[in-house]
Order: sequence, then structure tokens, then C-alpha cells
Amino acid sequence: MAAARGKVLGRISSMLGAAGATRAAYGVLGKRPPGGAVLWDRKNYAGRTVHLHAGLATATGTALAAVTAPGLSARTRGATALAVLAAGGCGAYDDVFGVGDTRRGFRAHLSALRQGEVTSGTVKLFGIGAAGLAAGALLKRHPADKLLAGVVIAGSAHLVNLLDVRPGRATGAVLALGAPGLLRRGEAGALSAAPMGAAAAVIGDDLAERTMIGDAGAHALGAALGLAIVAGNGRKGLAAHAVGLVAAAAAGDRVSRAVAAI
Repeated sequence: MAAARGKVLGRISSMLGAAGATRAAYGVLGKRPPGGAVLWDRKNYAGRTVHLHAGLATATGTALAAVTAPGLSARTRGATALAVLAAGGCGAYDDVFGVGDTRRGFRAHLSALRQGEVTSGTVKLFGIGAAGLAAGALLKRHPADKLLAGVVIAGSAHLVNLLDVRPGRATGAVLALGAPGLLRRGEAGALSAAPMGAAAAVIGDDLAERTMIGDAGAHALGAALGLAIVAGNGRKGLAAHAVGLVAAAAAGDRVSRAVAAI
């Protein structure tokens, strides 16, 4: 009973820690956005001007909470820091340097690469993919499991980004998708709590159309969910998740349109 209570308290602590770190980062970014406020201002789907501060804030809060969560091994902490920060960093790169680029999806960016153009989307694709594989290699021992873990981490990052088409869609999805993980044994519970706390910290401003999480936040939150999935599943579970995530990526435009219509 005491052990179970300790795990619950640990997950609550991780969630609150992520929320607190995210709000703190969000406040700092609001006062001193790197590169100036204009760099992070965007027009949303309705033509309203919003900022992207929530993206950098959630990436920061998720990473800090996950790597300091109780009960995680050193390898898990390292894999988490690598995957979340790389995903957030690649997403931020696309947020800044991909402005005005209307190309969407893997095919468009790979097509540009074949023509000798390295787009910000291509940097994001290969950067997050490489970070996912590296994190998977830290978390799993068998080569097949390492590969599947990498696909799940990168695929989860991409999935949350696909859902970020209207206010609150991506942050709400993180809360819904992460909730079952809180019930899992071992490291999966703590890893699920971090992105949920970060998403909860900004969902109010997201829904109010004051901010967007952008690619930085969506990819960081998604990568953290992927890490929780990897921690809580064996080979069969990883394979099932990998198949589902690859299918979602292949149907990316349809997934985004369906979510936007909700």
C-alpha cells in the first residue's frame, strides 16, 4: 500500500513539476522572447495574431520534469532529455525558418531534398527520426526493439503535430492519450505525467487563442508520450503502436482535416 501511494504521489509530483516549470518558462518567454517578439508571432487559422511561447515553454517543462521524475534509471533520463529536447529544438527550427513554406508532409519535403533543397521540414524529419532511434537504442536491448522504439518515439511526435490544427486540439489530445499511461507500472507512469502537466499548464491560453504550441511544443510533447509508450510495452505492444503511428503518418492530411472538423 505504501509503495503504491508513493508511486501515485511521484506521478502527481511529476505532473505538478511539469506544469510549474512550463508556466515559469512561459512567463519568462513572454517578457524576453529569444530574437524578439516578432519572431514568435503568427496568424492562427482564424487570422488572429498569437505567439508561439507555449511551444518552447512546454518543451522546457516536459524535459525538466521528465528527467527529474523519481524512479527513473539514468538511461531513461538520458533518452528522455535527448528525445524531448531534440524534438522541441527541431520543431522550433521549423517554426522559425519554415514560415511561409506551404509544403506539408514527408513526400513534399523528400521531393524537395531530391532536387537539392534542404527544407526546414527535412531538418525536422531527419533530426527527430535520428533522436528517436538514439533514444530507443538507450531504452531497449534487442536491435528489433530499438528500431521499433525509435519509430514509436518519432511517430508519436509527428502524430501530436498532425493534431495541432485548431486551438486546444493537440494539448487536449496529449491529456487524453497520456492519461492511460498514468496507470501503467514502472517508468511509464512518470513519463506520462510530464507531458500531461506541461500541456495542462498552457491549454487555457491555447483555447483562448492567446498562444500556440507550434511545432516545438507538439513534437516535444509527442516525443515524451512516445517515450512513455516505449517504457510500458514489450515488442508486441511496440509493433502495434508503430503500425498505427506509421498509418497515421501516411494519412496525415486526412487526420489533420478530420481533427480540424471536430
